Amino acid sequence: MPSIFTKIINGDIPCYKIAEDDDNFAFLDINPNAKGHTLCVPKKEVDKILDLDEEAYLKLMAFSRKVGKALEAAVDCKRVGMTVIGLEVPHVHVHLIPLHSMQNATFQHKESLEAKEFEEIADKIREQLK
Repeated sequence: MPSIFTKIINGDIPCYKIAEDDDNFAFLDINPNAKGHTLCVPKKEVDKILDLDEEAYLKLMAFSRKVGKALEAAVDCKRVGMTVIGLEVPHVHVHLIPLHSMQNATFQHKESLEAKEFEEIADKIREQLK
């Protein structure tokens, strides 16, 4: 059964898409730790990051860096944190989280956003990728 992220990549579930290349896909987390919290995932469904082959791993990290730099330019924050935990969804995903304090990195505090806010943030990040 495909993961929720595979369903998002395939367009079966809507998302606030940020970027895509041949191998990877980025979209806003709909239950964000902070405004702009973005997920970068490989299109190939692999459960654990260390199970990615080296080429896929390096491509995902380069893609995440590019998206992270755009996020940092688009959203007011002290820095963008990057984490890979992998327990929530059995599909590798890199969290890019705008950090204002350590609270943003704990996954215990969540932001509540309206659809319009998600669209505005996605537009700002996509603009920085141009």
